[in-house]
Amino acid sequence: MISDNIKRLRENAGLSQAALARKLGVTRASVNAWEMELSAPTAQYLIALAQLFHTTTDDILGLESQEQIVLRGMNEQEKRLVYDLISYITERKEEE
Repeated sequence: MISDNIKRLRENAGLSQAALARKLGVTRASVNAWEMELSAPTAQYLIALAQLFHTTTDDILGLESQEQIVLRGMNEQEKRLVYDLISYITERKEEE
């Protein structure tokens, strides 16, 4: 839950609700409302929280992280090699 994640990150950083509010330029009541699930931070504040706590918005939102392979910049032959490798690994896992 977003509320639990914000509280965890804030406490791990050793910040009070008031201190976090000052850093974000919001009221302590806003931070409290986020942590009590009475409201949720806007996209602007999600980004600010992620930057402040050196994490991702996905972490704050509680989304599962997935590993990705970026194919941008690869030529067709390189992409084909990546696809073939993924197929090989997938087939091996299915055999196990």
